[in-house]
Amino acid sequence: MTKVTISLDSDLAIEAMLLAGTRSPQDAVELIVRDYLARGHRTEARAGSHRPGTPRRPTIGAGRGPMSTSPSPQSPS
Repeated sequence: MTKVTISLDSDLAIEAMLLAGTRSPQDAVELIVRDYLARGHRTEARAGSHRPGTPRRPTIGAGRGPMSTSPSPQSPS
């Protein structure tokens, strides 16, 4: 997976580490971003908040490719 480098204020990085319970700013930011994205996906699934005509956010690991924008195939009910 490709890595991205960002700069953060040291106070923000320390707060993120304390909140996430990690010893590394990298791990803290990664955990917080993953949690944020998971919450967004759960909210969309519960509320059906995707509006027709708006592009879907890329979903990592779903669909046909690593950044597929198509929804995962649903099993017949």
